[in-house]
Amino acid sequence: MASGNKSDNAGPSVSAQEALDFHANGRPGKLEINATKPMATQRDLSLAYSPGVAVPVLAIAEDPSRAFDYTTRGNMVAVISNGTAILGLGNLGALASKPVMEGKAVLFKRFADVDSVDLEVDTTDVDAFINCVRYLGPTFGGINLEDIKAPDCFIIEQKLRELMDIPVFHDDQHGTAIIAAAGLINALEVTGRDKKTTKLVCNGAGSAGIACIELLKSMGFAPENIVLCDTKGVVYKGRAEGMNQWKSAHAVETDARSLADAMEGADVFFGLSAKGALTPAMVQSMAKNPIIFAMANPDPEITPEEVAEIRTDAIMATGRSDYPNQVNNVLGFPYIFRGALDVRATTINDEMKIAAARALADLARQDVPDDVAAAYRGNRPKFGPNYIIPVPFDPRLISAVPVAVAKAAMDTGVARRPILDLDKYANELSARRDPIASTLQRIFDRVRRQPKRIVFAEGEEEQMMRAAVSYVNQKLGTAILLGRDDIIKENARQAGVDLDKPGIEIINARLSRRNAIYADYLYERLQRQGFLQRDCQRLINNDRNHFAAAMVALGDADGLVTGVTRNYSTALDDVRRAIDAKPGHRVIGVSIALCRGRTVLVADTAVHDMPNAEQIADIAEEAAGFARRMGYEPRIAMLAYSTFGHPAGERSERIQEAVKILDKRRVDFEYDGEMAADVALNPRLMQQYPFCRLSGPANVLVMPAYHSASISTKLLQELGGCTVIGPLLVGLNKPVQIVPLNAKDSDIVNMAAIAAFTAGA
Repeated sequence: MASGNKSDNAGPSVSAQEALDFHANGRPGKLEINATKPMATQRDLSLAYSPGVAVPVLAIAEDPSRAFDYTTRGNMVAVISNGTAILGLGNLGALASKPVMEGKAVLFKRFADVDSVDLEVDTTDVDAFINCVRYLGPTFGGINLEDIKAPDCFIIEQKLRELMDIPVFHDDQHGTAIIAAAGLINALEVTGRDKKTTKLVCNGAGSAGIACIELLKSMGFAPENIVLCDTKGVVYKGRAEGMNQWKSAHAVETDARSLADAMEGADVFFGLSAKGALTPAMVQSMAKNPIIFAMANPDPEITPEEVAEIRTDAIMATGRSDYPNQVNNVLGFPYIFRGALDVRATTINDEMKIAAARALADLARQDVPDDVAAAYRGNRPKFGPNYIIPVPFDPRLISAVPVAVAKAAMDTGVARRPILDLDKYANELSARRDPIASTLQRIFDRVRRQPKRIVFAEGEEEQMMRAAVSYVNQKLGTAILLGRDDIIKENARQAGVDLDKPGIEIINARLSRRNAIYADYLYERLQRQGFLQRDCQRLINNDRNHFAAAMVALGDADGLVTGVTRNYSTALDDVRRAIDAKPGHRVIGVSIALCRGRTVLVADTAVHDMPNAEQIADIAEEAAGFARRMGYEPRIAMLAYSTFGHPAGERSERIQEAVKILDKRRVDFEYDGEMAADVALNPRLMQQYPFCRLSGPANVLVMPAYHSASISTKLLQELGGCTVIGPLLVGLNKPVQIVPLNAKDSDIVNMAAIAAFTAGA
């Protein structure tokens, strides 16, 4: 597959070792299987397998459609490849394609809650591949073909669509076509063009290029105005060299023979080819307000910077995440399959593809919600030349695209299970989102737009060095490693970490020109707490947390991350000698817990051992503010072992008093307590208390004490399979995050990004 055919994997550069470590650490690969039904007792097993399983078996034998009711088929997609066109790497074989196919399965789950299994078919024989896949139909609700070379992919997809009664979709073709079409709809709107008269040149006659022009023609673009080019030039009527039936279908009557000829006066360029294919001279020859979609990855046919040097009136899109208007397949395939699966569609037809493209185009024209705007650090994107395609972390995608696809499937008669209430369906889709992953994505994207200088205080540790490299590779800003130069460099050499790159700085505290200034600053703060000048100088010289905290306090860095080599409370004590709480705020720890797609914030998980009523009220307010910064509207439950006075106890009375304090403060968020955790999280149990103030299950839990917060989050993590991020330090005047002892480099990067995200907030 040509590099232009893949656009869902564009993004910040990573080192080879980083990539290998990511895939190898812990359980190798990126997928596992979890049971969705309880398996704790003998009765559970009897229902799951023999003898209980015989009942659904007989039901399905009687009526095959019941397989959607009693099995995973209705939410299961197979990601299938033979590895003949892996990314831009070529034919490396079925086994080598497995990391990519696992990744595709992860994206299905992450963005649209579609379960997926990757299948690598070890054959380059088209008929053998078709015969293998066709017999898998009873297992899956859809087939996503991936990384199959042209023209084999055309034959395989067409034949499987004829043989199977479930959607078969080659994403390398149609995914790119749908996203590009969405962007083009909006680009035509911005430039005032009519699709019937627009002249378009597509360079690249592989699977994505052919799919793009086929979809555009289905949408009403005039065939005579679309010129297809390949490495041999224009695909014109009568050409014999390098032709096949798919190219011939798009041959036009024209005197143009080269790409340069075709580009003269062209309104639109679609590039699905290779770096440098489009020259500045070709761009100069285009019509007024040219539209250039340079979609080759990782390097586009021409960069926006190159175009800007010669044209100020161009609209550009690429496959890259570091430029505006990214043509990213992840905007399409998860949501298209979501809609198709939910109506049990027999196929994905042109009408469904066009509906997806139009839904994406419409979304880009709407006002951007706060949680998308947050990624732009106050520079809210607005429909126009630099915003014609939605961004992948837009939370509205899940409720916009599947609904449009499902409706088109119903309108065209390919839906076996029509949805009667599309508004209700849209609400149900929104509930499927994974807020933690979405929040982290928003954080990373916003930091990339305003990179920050972050101090990695324990710079001699391997995981800190790896995290620093990753931070820089992901274009989040500058990473400052604190430690002895020779030790850091030797440890890096032994670990195979390359620190010799722009964006990584090494600072030795003893040799820093700011050393004396930091010591004076610390002495001014601590002189009335029993510290002598030489004590403060010693702390600055020898303790990296104190040096790093002084750096941040005096504005020489934007934030810091520490904690790998010492426990949380010790690190916090170090930092607080140099950095105060924000005026009017209380320093707390907040953990983010994600269990089966449900997100809950837990506070205080780091600072207050046994808070009194006033402190509990403060914790609730601080947690509510943090929740809003993360994009959630807080519903706070203040927890205890009791619920609304039963059983009574001293600790519960503190919670009751905290509620009264919040009442007096007239805060602007939902809160109630005291209540047990099950009542706070289970809407059925909550209904037993009609006077409860919460409008739904709590998403912020305020714990009665640090010990209960710490115990509960660790239990969730170890026994409940939850993902727990944190504790995140909230309320300090400067961004500081403390990771757990021996944290992984990926955890450190997340914390560093969060510190950068909150810098200046």
